[in-house]
Amino acid sequence: MSTAALKAETKDIVIDDVFPHTAETIWRALTSAQLIARWLMQPTGFEAVEGNSFTFQTTPGGNWDGVIHCRVLEVVPNRRLVYSWKGGDERNTGYGAPLDTVVTWSLSPVEAGTRIRLVHAGFVLPRNESAYTVMSGGWKKVVRKLDEISGEE
Repeated sequence: MSTAALKAETKDIVIDDVFPHTAETIWRALTSAQLIARWLMQPTGFEAVEGNSFTFQTTPGGNWDGVIHCRVLEVVPNRRLVYSWKGGDERNTGYGAPLDTVVTWSLSPVEAGTRIRLVHAGFVLPRNESAYTVMSGGWKKVVRKLDEISGEE
C-alpha cells in the first residue's frame, strides 16, 4: 500500500433535521423524479426500485463529463432510500476527481413531524476534498429546498 493510501481518510457529510411534514409527504419528494428535479437536479431514469440505475448531469470539468451515475441500493417506503453516487475521471484532480460514494436518506416520525437524516458517505480525502467541501454546503441548501418542496405537497 502506498504512503498516500495509508494517509487517505474517509469522510461523510451528515445532515440531521426535523421537518414539520409527514414521512409520506417527504417520501414523495424524495422519490418523484419531477420533484427531485426541483430540489436537487433533474434525474434521468430514476425510479425508487432496488437495482434501478439512473443519472444526474452536473457541470463538467476537465476530463469528467459531469454525469453522476447512481444505482438504487435500498428502498423502505416512507423510511429509507439508499443509492450509490459515482462520478469523476481518474485524470482529474480537484473538481471532477473520481468519486464513489453512497447517499442514504432516513426518515423517522417524531412529535414535531419527521426527522430526516442524510448521510453522503465515502469521500476519500485528499482526493475528494473538493467534492466534500462543495457538497457539504450544497447538501445543506438541497435539504432546505426539500423542506420547502415537501411543504407545498
